[in-house]
Amino acid sequence: MQQRSSFQVVDGQLIGAKQIPSPNFNQRPAEAKIELVVIHNISLPPSQFGGGYIQQFFQNQLDSTQHPYFETIQDLKVSAHLLILRTGEVLQFVNFQQRAWHAGRSSYLGQQECNDYSIGIELEGSDDCAFETLQYQVLAQVVVSLQQAYPAIQQHVAGHSDIAPGRKTDPGPYFDWVKFRSLVQQIKNSK
Repeated sequence: MQQRSSFQVVDGQLIGAKQIPSPNFNQRPAEAKIELVVIHNISLPPSQFGGGYIQQFFQNQLDSTQHPYFETIQDLKVSAHLLILRTGEVLQFVNFQQRAWHAGRSSYLGQQECNDYSIGIELEGSDDCAFETLQYQVLAQVVVSLQQAYPAIQQHVAGHSDIAPGRKTDPGPYFDWVKFRSLVQQIKNSK
C-alpha cells in the first residue's frame, strides 16, 4: 500500500478528489469548528453498486422512474462532503468549510447537530457486505489529510450509527474499524 497520502486540503477542497458540487449545503454556524469525521455507507439502489445514482442523488438529479426505491427518496435533500467509490475514486460534493447535510439529528460526546462541526464521508457500500480493501486505503489517506488540516479531529472519527444510535446503522457490521485505524496509524508512522 502507498503509505504517503496523495491528498491535501486547500481552502476546504480535497486536492486529489473529483469535484462534483451539490446544492445541498449551507453555512456552518459562525462559532463552529471542524472537530469530527463521520463515516457512512450508501448504495443506490440498496446493496447495488455503480451506475452514478449516488452522485445524481446528492445533486438532486436522481430520476425516480429508474427504480422503485428511488420514488421513496425523491424528496430528500442530502449530501456528504466526500464519497469514496468501490473503485477508490474520491468525489467531493461540499467544501469542508460548508455544512453538508449528512448526519441528520445526531449527537457526539453530548454535542448536538453533528452537521455543524463534522465532515461526512460516504463509502459506496451497504450494511450487508464487505468494503473493498482499496476503499480502506483511500479512506485512511483522506482521514490523515483531514487530521492535518483540522487538528481537532485527531481522535474523533465515528460511524453514523455512533452519532445517531437507533436511527442509523451505517457504516454497518462489515466496516472493519481495526483495519481502518491500523492503516491510519501506518500512514502517520511513515511521515
